[in-house]
Amino acid sequence: MAKKVVATLKTAGGKSYAKVIRMDRSPKTGAYTFKEEIVLSDNVKDVLSKK
Repeated sequence: MAKKVVATLKTAGGKSYAKVIRMDRSPKTGAYTFKEEIVLSDNVKDVLSKK
């Protein structure tokens, strides 16, 4: 499934996108959760720096 998402992100339409997968720890249970977002390639560092 990931290959399809990556393939659709590489279209020839002007802007380039990246799929960001971030791992967060739940304060309640201590378990890790993964959050996926599709953002512009220019905004990747901004998204990863958020908490």
